[in-house]
Amino acid sequence: MTVFQQIIDKEIPAEIVHEDDLCLAFHDVAPQAPVHVLVIPRKPIVSLAELEDADELLIGHLMLVARQVALELGLESGFRTVINSGEDGGQSVDHLHVHVLGGRRLEWPPG
Repeated sequence: MTVFQQIIDKEIPAEIVHEDDLCLAFHDVAPQAPVHVLVIPRKPIVSLAELEDADELLIGHLMLVARQVALELGLESGFRTVINSGEDGGQSVDHLHVHVLGGRRLEWPPG
């Protein structure tokens, strides 16, 4: 069981900013920007590479929630969304998640 599943199951506390039937959004415990929120599906999908065609509406919902959370947290001047996939892609938890980062100017390339 991943740490994200434990957050979904309320076994581990998190600073939740959005919750609905499909997903949860909460502040990252190791933020990389002044605002750093993770949007995760309740469905246990390992990574973006593991998405199935049937997950089309779910991934769209995650992106809409990412936008909503960014705007609610005052990121009108801009924000970045990131989905890492796999070890070489920088994914550290085997549960699909969308990073929402903002609150400062974000450089490119990221790293």
